[in-house]
Amino acid sequence: MVSLPTRVSRTQAERTAKSDARMLAAAVALICERGADGTTLKDVGERAGYSRGLASYRFGNKAGLFCFIVRSVGEDWLRELGQAVGNQVGLNAILAATDAHYRFVLESADRIQAFYILWFHSIGPDPELKEVIAHIHERRQRDVEAWIEGGIRARSISETADIRATAEQFCAAIIGIVYQWLVTPGADEHIRQLHAGLKQQMLSALTPAPRVD
Repeated sequence: MVSLPTRVSRTQAERTAKSDARMLAAAVALICERGADGTTLKDVGERAGYSRGLASYRFGNKAGLFCFIVRSVGEDWLRELGQAVGNQVGLNAILAATDAHYRFVLESADRIQAFYILWFHSIGPDPELKEVIAHIHERRQRDVEAWIEGGIRARSISETADIRATAEQFCAAIIGIVYQWLVTPGADEHIRQLHAGLKQQMLSALTPAPRVD
């Protein structure tokens, strides 16, 4: 007698994770194709292979969907960043983070495009999305400030460095580079050069002057 393979039932958490992943992929694709305004919850559910109403049930409204996308891509980026930077501080951390951002832009192009479309969309009147974006931006800046502070303690960065201003400049430059990438798709070499230029700016701003004995 041939025994039939046992069917393993998924837990509710596993089913939710799978549907979330499929709807994330569907939403990213739609935002890249149509923009934020042209993306509907109904279309996300259908593109993901579910009923029209599942996305509405899961996210409530478009603001809930957009916040989910931004948080999901943001967490992916934090994992990538953590692996790239590790325990490094100072300029080594900043340079590693810049290289990691360039790789993430190229390797996760659709997700990065959707993420920043929503980033710039948050300038509008939606307070929920604006709050999520502001929180992500603050976390980024705090990370850069911590790297600079660590570099000052390790004496690899000038003790006269303006921590907050330099972190703000770095974060603003990253956003500017991505905006340039969005308006000039396919210009990978130019984007690489912009990342390289940012690294050079950070080296110039933070490298301590030679000691004079």
